[in-house]
Amino acid sequence: MAHDRDAAWKLLCEWTESTNLRKHALAVEAAMRAHARRLGQDEEPFGIVGLIHDFDYEKNPTTETHVWVGAKVLREQGWPEEWVTAIEGHASYTGVPRQTDVARCLFAVDELTGLLTAAALVRPDKAIASVEVKSVLKRMKEKAFARSVNREDIARGAEEIGMPLEEHIALVRDAMASIAGELGLAGAS
Repeated sequence: MAHDRDAAWKLLCEWTESTNLRKHALAVEAAMRAHARRLGQDEEPFGIVGLIHDFDYEKNPTTETHVWVGAKVLREQGWPEEWVTAIEGHASYTGVPRQTDVARCLFAVDELTGLLTAAALVRPDKAIASVEVKSVLKRMKEKAFARSVNREDIARGAEEIGMPLEEHIALVRDAMASIAGELGLAGAS
């Protein structure tokens, strides 16, 4: 079995029917690829890990099952161990240390893509490209806004990758803007 992007997309689609969860996976993939470029590393592993990091979530949405079921499936299918470990580490509750750039970047972008999506959707133009960093920082302080997004993880993620939060937000926003059409965030038509 090839462990390439096509296989990752197929795996995601087999396990995930929700359009919004698929869009989340695409947003994380784009952000991961942007971080790989920033670090001068190969985009493929970063992108693939981003694409499949939540493939099991729809069927296993609890802390007792999410990540653990997916990791088991990935290992059974022979996906690279470094990728599986990175996926395990993207959820703080697992206790799996993030010891690679892929793992740290995945943790850093996961929650942030959700916050950025929410920030775009409340804009009159619904365009991710026009979301301002200062607006995202303001939204992070509003507990009622995108309530399920873990703000502590966003801040800790930027810290773990050694990037100022403002720069990290801009990089992820721009990565998402590069695929805005696929994400449904290109703007109101």
